[in-house]
Amino acid sequence: MNTKEEIAQELEIVDRRSRELLEDLSDEQLRVPYERGINPPIWELGHAAFFYEYFLLRELGGKAARMPGYDEVWDSFEIMHKHRWAPGVVPGKATMLDYYSRVMDESRERLEKLADPHESYLFRYCIHHQQMHIESLIWARQTLGYPAPSFSDQASRECGAIGEAGDAFIDGGEYFMGMPEGVQGEKGVPFSFDNERPGFRVELEPFAISKTLVSNREFLEFVQDGGYEKEALWGFGGKCWLAESEREFPNYWRWEGNEIQVRKFDEWIELPLDAPALHLSVWEAEAYCKWAGRRLPTEPEWEAAARGAEGQSFPWGDDMDAGRVDMDGGFYGIASAMAFAEGASSSGCLQMLGTAWEWTSSQFLPFDGFKIDMYHYMSVLQFGDHRVTKGGSCATCSSLIRNTYRQAYYPSRTDAYTGFRTCAR
Repeated sequence: MNTKEEIAQELEIVDRRSRELLEDLSDEQLRVPYERGINPPIWELGHAAFFYEYFLLRELGGKAARMPGYDEVWDSFEIMHKHRWAPGVVPGKATMLDYYSRVMDESRERLEKLADPHESYLFRYCIHHQQMHIESLIWARQTLGYPAPSFSDQASRECGAIGEAGDAFIDGGEYFMGMPEGVQGEKGVPFSFDNERPGFRVELEPFAISKTLVSNREFLEFVQDGGYEKEALWGFGGKCWLAESEREFPNYWRWEGNEIQVRKFDEWIELPLDAPALHLSVWEAEAYCKWAGRRLPTEPEWEAAARGAEGQSFPWGDDMDAGRVDMDGGFYGIASAMAFAEGASSSGCLQMLGTAWEWTSSQFLPFDGFKIDMYHYMSVLQFGDHRVTKGGSCATCSSLIRNTYRQAYYPSRTDAYTGFRTCAR
């Protein structure tokens, strides 16, 4: 997404998907109850528009606010999360859509005058930011039990499967992690967010990592063996989370007689046993690992398994091919964990991009030499108390993701599309 034509195409996609995620919701559905992991949909889209206005249009044109008096409403670091639900604070749907449309139209007009790599970088940053909010709108619909997005693909999209799971064995040695340092926007410098830079070399011992994500079938064995009741499997944080959540099995599961079902948006379906287990906290992942005699990979290990010794941008090479992964619309997460063989890494690991954000054992911390980017709060507020997840999910936009991308989630999160794979101890 470097040329004006590529940026324009991606801009149309995020605009269309954002509108579709909002426009089929009734007024009653738009009045969503307070949930810690989501935002009111109207605020979400207004915030995306504000990002274009503040970091792109004002940066390049110096114009005044397009919606005077609302900067502090749309700015996520000025308005507290709970206040986004306060009566009279966020405007109505029609007012917000008028603002959103004006900003997007101005952005299209500005794109026609694209002058240099820095402007291209600003557009990409704003588009990628909106892609993140598209994903959060998708998991909000899952959280609330709303219908699946109109552009979702309910079919099981598979590209061929491996015949046997097991571990991939990764040689010890030196691997490059993260993205090379460079001035973002300069020609020839690949796009990245500040928390991916500056890249560095890391020395790893040999290790074995599972080729597949942990499946529902495997996690069900843990549940049926009393995994949620065995205190010895849970660390301090996990025990606190269990006491607070009163969880006895994964989020969105239920038992209907002898059948185990999982909720996908507004539908309950039979649990797809061979599909990856989703919507899991890191505490559940760690308890499973202890039960199975395994462990979570560290972030450097995960990245080494995905990139290989060559340091590739994607598991299969240096060019994105969305047909190799489960993302861009496959929000049901029903494909087998052994599917998408065409997207395997050189080590033989499957679905390292797409399907599920994969928990690691690493805290979300800055790399040595970290420098804050143009959006000061992109990373710094998450450093220290979040875990690193890698790889994107079935709800992630394919043009956003790459092997080096790092997403920060609280360890207790189960609303996002989180899963995991394991390493041998």
